[in-house]
Amino acid sequence: MYFANQPILPAVRQMKDFEKLLTSPFEYLVLLDVHIAQLKPIFQMAQPYHKKLLLHVDLIQGLQSDSYAAEFLCQEFNPYGLLSTKANVIIRAKQKGVIAIQRIFLIDNSSFEKSCSLLEKTNPDFIEVLPSPMLHVMNNSKQGPDIPLLAGGFIRTTADVDEALGAGAVAVTTSSKELWKHYADHGADRVKA
Repeated sequence: MYFANQPILPAVRQMKDFEKLLTSPFEYLVLLDVHIAQLKPIFQMAQPYHKKLLLHVDLIQGLQSDSYAAEFLCQEFNPYGLLSTKANVIIRAKQKGVIAIQRIFLIDNSSFEKSCSLLEKTNPDFIEVLPSPMLHVMNNSKQGPDIPLLAGGFIRTTADVDEALGAGAVAVTTSSKELWKHYADHGADRVKA
């Protein structure tokens, strides 16, 4: 159920980048900062290329990030998955049968404890840990749930990707175009279309 041995998940902020990624070897793409009116054409464009889209619900402009939004997105667009910091979005995504990725920010012990409590409630398919250098806290904790981890934030180099994967992440989300190019060009054995 992991991302087809795709070490990075390109996180797209602009349509021109999304259009370029359509012909890339990456099967899974994360959509950030998209306007609700762009979703229909985006999904139509992705379909012929067999791209699996993960929507960051909290960053869709023109749509409130709540369980109703999650239900709407699942019914109207059938995304591969939804990402959110909000419990009600994750719970609804799971109810609708799409991949649910709980995004958590680990900045101190209190945020770690709150995140563990939240994860017990939502039981997501994946946890995206931000910033990525904090991945080891979640991975090495006896308190933390046994849920596959993604790493995000402060991923700038291939060494950062390797470090996150070595620390237990199953994949890394990144908006770095340099990393997209590197893994598209050199990671062909690890990236499948």
